[in-house]
Amino acid sequence: MPEKKTADVRVGSQTISIILILLAAVCWGVIGVFSRALSDAGAAPIQITAVRCAVTAVLLVGYMLIFNRSLLRVRVRDLWMFFGTGICSILFFNVCYFHTQSVTSLSVAAILLYTSPFFVMLISAVVFRERITPTKLIALLVAFGGCVLITGVLGGAQTVPLTAILTGVGSGLGYGLYSIFGKLALRRYDIITVTAYTFLFAAAGSIPFSNPSQVAGLVTDTPYVALNALLLGVLCTLVPFVLYTKGLSGIESGKASVVAYAEPVVATLTGAIVFGETVTWEKIAGVLLVMLAIILLSRKGRTTE
Repeated sequence: MPEKKTADVRVGSQTISIILILLAAVCWGVIGVFSRALSDAGAAPIQITAVRCAVTAVLLVGYMLIFNRSLLRVRVRDLWMFFGTGICSILFFNVCYFHTQSVTSLSVAAILLYTSPFFVMLISAVVFRERITPTKLIALLVAFGGCVLITGVLGGAQTVPLTAILTGVGSGLGYGLYSIFGKLALRRYDIITVTAYTFLFAAAGSIPFSNPSQVAGLVTDTPYVALNALLLGVLCTLVPFVLYTKGLSGIESGKASVVAYAEPVVATLTGAIVFGETVTWEKIAGVLLVMLAIILLSRKGRTTE
């Protein structure tokens, strides 16, 4: 009887984690609404990245200073983990991803970005001894296939430059490293601490290259830009990263990265609703495949497959 209760608790914890990661994916999926507004106002990709990181870092540090200063305490010897989440993951992935977008189509960039679960699953097998099970592997392949259909990359012949392939795969690696370094950091620190130091490092790495005076001018001169910058930092960065980091505490990194494939689903729906982008049967099939992959990972009683 106690064993059954323990299994039920484990399944329940995994279900909650999947829900949290799905909510995070929803928040990430609407990022285009705010990033496009900043881009239209004249902000460069590295500047948008710097704004995201700076707003998130300031809000989290402010919260800790007011409500719980003990959360700010970290050991110097543990700073490498936040260098990993902030520089190796957040900053590196953004720089690679924006470069890929500049030299090839958005659909190709998205496909290369979503190679990340492959990296997460392989690295997790080495670092955390997570099993690469048939269920996880099938779910990963199904989700990746769905992402290919959603982006519509199969619809036309495209020649992809070698630099785009290298930086695109680099963006996938950087994107996936958050699941690895984040899980390591969570063994010692609170979710808020991990998220705050992640964006402190990312902001410190991106601000020197973002022409801060120009960014400040854009934000202060136009209230609309300031509002979009705030929503980008809160709704599309702070909230989802807290949710995703919390979700990591109750689910394997490999599974978490596959569940996050819900992001392109939300992005597709956002593009259709907000920007009037065409929704094809190909995209609908892709959405269904991603949903199928998430269902495969969340089935009760299959936590060890």
